[in-house]
Amino acid sequence: MVRRHALPLLDTSMSSRQSRPIRKRDPDQPSLPFDPMPERIEPCLALLRPTVPVGPDWLYEVKWDGYRLAVHIEPEGVRIITRGGHDWTHRFPTIAEAARKLGTTRAILDGEAVVLNGQGKSDFGALQRSLGGRGGKRISTEAILFAFDLLYLDGHDFTRTELSVRRHFLEDFVPAGGEGAIRLSEELALDGEILLDHACQVGLEGIIAKHRDAPYRSGRTGDWLKIKCVQSESFMIVGYEQSKTARGGLGSLLLAGRRGYDWVYVGSVGTGFNAKDADHLKRTLDRLKTSKPAVPLKGKRFVFAQPTLIAEIKFRGWTDDGNLRHASYKGLREIQDNAAVFEITNGSGYPP
Repeated sequence: MVRRHALPLLDTSMSSRQSRPIRKRDPDQPSLPFDPMPERIEPCLALLRPTVPVGPDWLYEVKWDGYRLAVHIEPEGVRIITRGGHDWTHRFPTIAEAARKLGTTRAILDGEAVVLNGQGKSDFGALQRSLGGRGGKRISTEAILFAFDLLYLDGHDFTRTELSVRRHFLEDFVPAGGEGAIRLSEELALDGEILLDHACQVGLEGIIAKHRDAPYRSGRTGDWLKIKCVQSESFMIVGYEQSKTARGGLGSLLLAGRRGYDWVYVGSVGTGFNAKDADHLKRTLDRLKTSKPAVPLKGKRFVFAQPTLIAEIKFRGWTDDGNLRHASYKGLREIQDNAAVFEITNGSGYPP
């Protein structure tokens, strides 16, 4: 029987099994008779879907809004690796210290670093501020890790094991209901559609659906799906519109998505940033100024920039002419976070 935790929202395979051949011991890890610990595992990514998959094959979790991290626990110490493969152990000392106290010699946890607001919801802007903004060098003592997968533990590689088994070991390793810097991202024992409605009512970004019998496969395979209440995607900033009255002289940011090797203009965003954000954005974009716009756009007050800065934008949908509807700026993505710029395809929700 699959164990499920009924968490209030924020307040088997039939194939035959065969034993694997005995592996030779890794000379660098002679005490491990089974699987050598991987140096790094490319993350499994959630595929965006408009509706919730239903049925007993799926489990559901909250969609956390932060930075994807892998926490490697080794005899030599703890390493915290970003989605892009960068070592950020020094940026999250509280999470690293909590990992050292988990009581194991070797493990790899997959999870999301977040900062919670007063209502217990993950706040991407607060996480960025705790790190000193994009390109900042500050450490974050406010961030906590919601662990949602266990990929390796004491000589056993779990990536070929179905999710239901991985969750079983994870729940023993990181118990539910914890209040420390590493917490369990609990399975929500509700019908998927009811859960999504509830998540949207309380102001969450959405939910994640995961196939119980799937192994851990890197990339967007469809084993994990994300269903959002409000759409939130990464877009390239290709310039800004000047203003004599707005904060710091920046009226709005000009945004683009990717179609193959080309940039496609998707509109502008003029809300979501304060005077300090606007001043920083304008100064940064002025250093990236170019006379060759990345998109075919003309305007007397437009200042074009080299496509370098990636912004996280929440929005309500698309207009008929392909612009974002009710867009709001959330923050800049770190290069180390390896954020993927929104890809405009037939299935992306972008107007045909």
